[in-house]
Amino acid sequence: MFRDSRPIALRKLNPFSNRKHRTSDSIHSDEDPLLDEEAAFNLLNSPTSPINPSSSANSPRRSSPSTTQPSPTTKQQEGKSFMSWFFKKKVYSPRTISLGADDKEKNKYCANFVIFFNLYFLLVALSQFVPALKIGYILTYFGPLCFVLLITISKEALDDYQRYKRDKEANSQLYTRLTPSGNQNIPSSKIRVGDFIHILKDQRIPADMILLRTTEELGASFIRTDQLDGETDWKLRLAIPSLQRLPSDQDVLNIKGHIYADAPHKDIHSFVGTVSVNDPQTGREQIEPLGVENTMWTNTVLASGSAIGFVIYTGKDTRAVMNTNHPKTKVGLMDQEINQLAKILFIVTLALSVIMVGLNGFRGVWYIYVFRFLILFSSIIPIGLRVNLDMGKSVYARQIEHDQEIMGTIVRTSTLPEELGRVEYLLTDKTGTLTQNDMELKKLHMGTMSYSSDTMDEIQTHLATAFGSQQQQELNKGRRNISVRVRDIVQALALCHNVTPSTSIDGDITYQASSPDEVAIVKWTEHMGLTLFNRDINTIQLRVDATGDMLYFDVLHLFPFTSETKRMGIIVRNRQTQEITFFEKGADAVMARIVQYNDWLNEECDNMAREGLRTLVVAKKSLSQEAYHEFTAKYHEAEVALHDRNALKQVVLETLLESNLELLGLTGVEDKLQEGVKNTLEQMRNAGLKVWMLTGDKIETATCIAISSKLVSRNQGIHTISKIKTAMEAWDEIDNLRTKTDNCLVIDGESLQLCLDHYVDEFIEMVTLLPVVVCCRCSPTQKADITRLIKEYTKKRVLCIGDGGNDVSMIQAADVGVGIVGKEGKQASLAADFSITQFSYLTKLLLWHGRNSYKRSAKLSQFVIHRGLIISVMQAVFSALFYFAPIALYQGMLIVGYATVYTNAPVFSLVLDQDVSEEIAMMYPELYKDLTKGRSLSYRTFFTWLLISVYQGGAIMILSIILFEDEFIHIVAISFTALIFNELLMVALEINTWHRYMILAELVTVLIYFGSMWLLPTYFDMTFILTGRFVWKVAVITAVSSCPLYFVKMIKRRIAPPSYTKLT
Repeated sequence: MFRDSRPIALRKLNPFSNRKHRTSDSIHSDEDPLLDEEAAFNLLNSPTSPINPSSSANSPRRSSPSTTQPSPTTKQQEGKSFMSWFFKKKVYSPRTISLGADDKEKNKYCANFVIFFNLYFLLVALSQFVPALKIGYILTYFGPLCFVLLITISKEALDDYQRYKRDKEANSQLYTRLTPSGNQNIPSSKIRVGDFIHILKDQRIPADMILLRTTEELGASFIRTDQLDGETDWKLRLAIPSLQRLPSDQDVLNIKGHIYADAPHKDIHSFVGTVSVNDPQTGREQIEPLGVENTMWTNTVLASGSAIGFVIYTGKDTRAVMNTNHPKTKVGLMDQEINQLAKILFIVTLALSVIMVGLNGFRGVWYIYVFRFLILFSSIIPIGLRVNLDMGKSVYARQIEHDQEIMGTIVRTSTLPEELGRVEYLLTDKTGTLTQNDMELKKLHMGTMSYSSDTMDEIQTHLATAFGSQQQQELNKGRRNISVRVRDIVQALALCHNVTPSTSIDGDITYQASSPDEVAIVKWTEHMGLTLFNRDINTIQLRVDATGDMLYFDVLHLFPFTSETKRMGIIVRNRQTQEITFFEKGADAVMARIVQYNDWLNEECDNMAREGLRTLVVAKKSLSQEAYHEFTAKYHEAEVALHDRNALKQVVLETLLESNLELLGLTGVEDKLQEGVKNTLEQMRNAGLKVWMLTGDKIETATCIAISSKLVSRNQGIHTISKIKTAMEAWDEIDNLRTKTDNCLVIDGESLQLCLDHYVDEFIEMVTLLPVVVCCRCSPTQKADITRLIKEYTKKRVLCIGDGGNDVSMIQAADVGVGIVGKEGKQASLAADFSITQFSYLTKLLLWHGRNSYKRSAKLSQFVIHRGLIISVMQAVFSALFYFAPIALYQGMLIVGYATVYTNAPVFSLVLDQDVSEEIAMMYPELYKDLTKGRSLSYRTFFTWLLISVYQGGAIMILSIILFEDEFIHIVAISFTALIFNELLMVALEINTWHRYMILAELVTVLIYFGSMWLLPTYFDMTFILTGRFVWKVAVITAVSSCPLYFVKMIKRRIAPPSYTKLT
């Protein structure tokens, strides 16, 4: 329900009195957590504050927790000032933060019975309580079901227990709450909106807060957000200036004001609020804007100093919880195929039951007989198939994570290993995925001057000249020469960024920033002789290495880079000259509209892009005092706006600053290819994958990387579509592609969107025929849209790989998402199904682990289905020979043990089989093409195994009847023993590469079976079993049922051998 957060009344309320609330112990409580129809407030009224060094020194770090919160009298409140917290109608109550799933979600333990296999066998088991349908022991039907559910529920219960422990640990962490009666230690589960919480260094933020004060003199703090957004760089956070400037913490108690915040939403990068504080001297109300830079979101960590935070959102309203969505469950192609086969098996079961009753003439209560046969043939639908496959997936995931050649790989979605063997489209990001994201400034162009790696020393000379005293005098005369122009652009690059320097004990300077581009440029200015020596929220200090002089600049305004604006700016004042300058840098497509007219920018941008360099345009604008004050006034009005704040700020910026900027120059930054990228892409093409590169870079840069990475093969043509403006032009370009299906297509984002808007079907039809596609200037939304369109149109499996936050939507939209742990953080890695550390790891992940996972699961599925079919065929033959009576052939422990202790271990050991060696699979990626055709598990293989089951089941049962002894118990012993040995032999015949666990599984199963004969005298007559008659009869039956299949298999391998056998 939408909450309008605008205050409807600004009223003084008695603090801590008439404060209606109720506590909910869980954020998922069914109770409405919003209370009190009127506005509410909180009092910033602590007699002691942990920020004050003197108070903290005289008081223990953690005071004794208080169970009561006294209410000051009205008299006590007279003359006191307070800070109010306003919402339109309701106030939030305290709620426990849960890191796990929402418990309003459907009970997943009961959801196990929604699965077709489990529901079917539950109904079969329940049917045994109906006397007319009862066949044998109830344990025969409840036993396997309970075994399967025990394994499944145990795994889920273990996950829930681990989640419960994490929740309990998080909710029991102690925090210090500031109150009028003193500090209180409270668990995080008791924190409520309006509380003032003291946060220590390296402490987790327990709720969404406004940063009020810090121990840093300038009110700056850093937080770590890697657990929220995956980014590893520290984020700068600012305290409220009016509170930070107070002489002491005690003065905070005399401040009257209120805070406004917008309604809770998911965007962690935006916040709109204001703080209104009454000036004690003038009595006038001062309104200050609050933005995301003033917030500390839940689950971030305070990285520097200590701070006082004001709680604005708790529980489900925090950004962290609102962004913890239950991801859409990805269902693998093999799982879909098995579900289809399960439906066929049910039809077979029903048809066979009706046929058995029909052959007997539908006599008597024939419908009862149909149900009894359905129960007898229930083994046709294998109850253990899902469990075996899930256990197999766990084995594959463990093998992937423990592969020493791809160390650091993490399987985050253990249900998808088989999908790695079915991929036909590979969609990849460029920066940080194909490239190292290790930047180095290689070129600087200034119109009439250009500098590259071998001439950078000239820049050092020019800087030394420009900052010399003699040249400074010439500068004052207004003469701008080459040295001054070089100085201007280097100084602009040293000032216009969000980099924070850190000096070690040894005097070495390291740089912290969110973008590797920023660090590369600042390192370059340091190498040129202008070092970023120190920086805080108000000042930047540069050191001129040639003279040792320090340059001081006051930071007046900072305009951070965003993916929407594609530029950043800064306004600084030179303390020496008092000049105010606006510096800005950004993408050429944006900056070209802002800078003064020139005739070289576009051409040089294209030249650098063709060299594979990332371009950045740098410009500046000098501001008079009057112009700056006019901008400040209008910008402040936009900053305190409660609606459309960002848009209003951008309008002011574009109107008053971003016009006729002086173009200083153009930088070219190189991003080197990752190790092994060329070989990986070549192997992917040889494996039959169609590779697409989706990037936000320019066409020229992307094309250069595509060629250098061998994404575009030698002698392959490149067809470029760019800057089309009309639907007719889009149609013409699509039509031209019909004659260029062997070319690489390079298309820009604007042209791509035009094609998708008007001719989406025709466009996707054509581009999916191309071997390589490069999409440039591509937004995150476009990346995700392309992924979904390829999936929907081709019905092929799509793998997406990226390393940045802008790749998350694409990764989540793919059938298989792979995230690379990059220098910009782990956001893509955390959102992906598989996490790797290098792009080259993709080769082994697909060609080896993908192959094994798919092949093994396919073979395992067919054996489990075969195991159920063969015993049902034997039951059908037995019933047919005995006048179609619905009487069970095997009962009790024989049925329970057949699919568990007698055959499960050998069949499950197939998850260790491999049809080719790792060396062959990696050397011949062409073998991967066979996997994408899905031949290992198809309708053809299914009906082949169906015929095998009919033959073997019929042979075993008929021969057992022919060799029938005097007693019925003997036919059970002979046929069941032959059945078990037949299954063990079939597993052995299908194994390509023997593993020690396979041999152990076969031997242990034989020993268990013979040992159980002594424990089950009801089914086995040991005096008969120990005779030679039993042995030779079982041997003959087993040989007749299995040997012909072995000979057929050998003949088939001679006539039409599999492709991989030609390489071994």
